[in-house]
Amino acid sequence: MDVEVITRDVWTLNPGVSFGRKGGKSSSGFELEELNLFGLGAQVNLRKSNDVDRDITSARYVDRQLGSSWWALEAEHSEFSDGGAQRLLLEYPFYALDARWAGGITTDDAERIDTRYDRGLPIGEYRVDSRLRSVWFGWSRGLRERSVTRWSLGLTADEREFDTVTPSRFATRLPEDRKLAYPWVALEWLEDDFRAARNLDQIGRTEDFQFGWRVDARLGYSTTSLGADREAWVFSSRVSHGIEFEGGSQRSLLFAAALTGRHEDDGFADLLLSGSARYYHRQSSSRLFFASLSLDIGEKLDADRELMLGGDTGLRGYPLRYRGGQGRWLLTLEQRVFTDWYPFRLLHVGAAAFVDVGGTWGRDPFAEKRRGVLGDAGIGLRLGNSRSGLGNVIHIDLAFPVGAEKSIDSMQLLIETKRSF
Repeated sequence: MDVEVITRDVWTLNPGVSFGRKGGKSSSGFELEELNLFGLGAQVNLRKSNDVDRDITSARYVDRQLGSSWWALEAEHSEFSDGGAQRLLLEYPFYALDARWAGGITTDDAERIDTRYDRGLPIGEYRVDSRLRSVWFGWSRGLRERSVTRWSLGLTADEREFDTVTPSRFATRLPEDRKLAYPWVALEWLEDDFRAARNLDQIGRTEDFQFGWRVDARLGYSTTSLGADREAWVFSSRVSHGIEFEGGSQRSLLFAAALTGRHEDDGFADLLLSGSARYYHRQSSSRLFFASLSLDIGEKLDADRELMLGGDTGLRGYPLRYRGGQGRWLLTLEQRVFTDWYPFRLLHVGAAAFVDVGGTWGRDPFAEKRRGVLGDAGIGLRLGNSRSGLGNVIHIDLAFPVGAEKSIDSMQLLIETKRSF
């Protein structure tokens, strides 16, 4: 028997200075990250950055196999220029398809100033103080005939309080305070159908995609007897699936959908239906056509949930948070090119030509009423760092809005790091 073993060295220590630009706004920062502390698999991240919203100084520790077990610990402390955040998670996850039980506890506190936008400009602001507590336990019979069914029970307390910013340059209507406390039951069903590919969303790395069905549903009841401020059914669900068309792995389609919201005494509230589809057509070993379509439909959304479309949400030729509404859609067409250029054996080089088309509908109560389709076209350079354990891809894009208002710049330069092409 002949056995071929292919190894790839990666760096787990990732120090560096970052700079990014999208939607006409710049961000920068310094980060020191270790993905395999003392060879034990723990992760430590120290970061200092500033972006369009706030300055951030944070420290994060993650250990996915605490004490050589399957228990996972995540702790994070962040200080913002307008507040701060703390997160603690201790969890025993469903670490494998045949895992029989799981459970965990989570606490997540944050205080910050959120800003409302219209046409890329701030039009309002408010202070939000959020507190989340959750405990849950799940069980399963394990893998049965290439599928898994999992049940979970939990208890969640989710509270948000809003206040004015003093002093403030805006007259802002505050969102309504919310306090939800509810027990819940969840069901998850998934098929054992995972497939490996290369040069789809990353460059020069093996990628795993789930083509089997995955269905999740969760239902809870928030009640004043547990300290909530209202009686409400709280629900969430999602489904995903992949299709590989005839002819091998040349053409594939991945789609997903999700529904979240509440049902209170006066009907549905904060209802959001989301869907997405991603299509890949491999034309050759070095060329790939990619198309994606996303759709979000909201109904009686909470005032602190904005559906925005702009340079930071995929419409690359426009300012960030350019237009909002009760619904939005975005279509992206992209021709990807993967080259063999591997300078200094550090970066895999690729390129893309793209078109983005999107729009919003429904009244944004905090902005001017606008209709019409927005679009842009552009070209970009992709740099995949094969030596880093993170697998990030550096994007450098030039995007040109089509048929835009005269107040919009004729070209947008975007520099950012993503986990995909």
